[in-house]
Amino acid sequence: MKVSGFSFIRNAIKYDYPVVEAVRSILPLCDDFYIAVGRSDDETLKLIQSIDPKISILETVWDKNLRKGGEVLASETNKALKMIPSDSTWCFYIQADEVVHEKDHEAIYEAMQTWKDHPEVDGLLFNYIHFYGSYDYVATSTQWYRKEIRVIRNNPSIYSYKDAQGFRKNPNLKLKVKPVNAHVYHYGWVRHPKVQFNKHQFFGSLYDKNIYRNGTFKAEEVDYGSVDLLERFSGSHPTYIKNRIEKKSWHFDHDLSKNKSPLKHRFKKWVEKHFGFIPWEYRNYKII
Repeated sequence: MKVSGFSFIRNAIKYDYPVVEAVRSILPLCDDFYIAVGRSDDETLKLIQSIDPKISILETVWDKNLRKGGEVLASETNKALKMIPSDSTWCFYIQADEVVHEKDHEAIYEAMQTWKDHPEVDGLLFNYIHFYGSYDYVATSTQWYRKEIRVIRNNPSIYSYKDAQGFRKNPNLKLKVKPVNAHVYHYGWVRHPKVQFNKHQFFGSLYDKNIYRNGTFKAEEVDYGSVDLLERFSGSHPTYIKNRIEKKSWHFDHDLSKNKSPLKHRFKKWVEKHFGFIPWEYRNYKII
């Protein structure tokens, strides 16, 4: 079994992406790694070159015209995916603000071994933990996606879908997947409020419609206090991210008693508790 990792990045330093931590978190499971590095306004290329010799880099230019639903992100993902050699069994995708915990490596490896000779399995489905505001809180509202595909079979008919959150298979079919008992730690909403504001200004420009609520922003920084529902994180972070936690330069605290729980959210949670699913949940996959 051969496993190839892949990802994409642009302006990692400018917008404080934990891309080094992201890549290193799955490298122990990968025989090689491929990343599309977009032309940046900082030293992103040198940063990626410094990570590990097993990484192959494709320098790219992002197409500013691919803005419908943020499709430029899928385009860049597909550029990296196409770099993977045909002899790889699995392709392990990681985004620049996602980190995998080392405690889950064994479960991921075992799942890849278990399903490698089952061609009906297109990929592996991971659970998600979405951190918000700081490394101490996680977002628990039903508006946050709970699961997504991060390991896919090396199949030329599989491609990154829409804004690169997940994958599809020609002709526009949902992938058939097996769940894996592992988590992706998503740190996309953990930055200094001013850097987060700048990152979202840039990220929003990649879409044809504004994907962020106006209430999230104030002046020239992100208002983390506008969130609806958080819980305090009681687990352990991946080793790869701990240096960032120690260097955190801003303060965010949340009064859990002020959590907002809209009727729609309460209804969805009631259905989940009694029937085992969340109504109207976006699922870009089929569990088999």
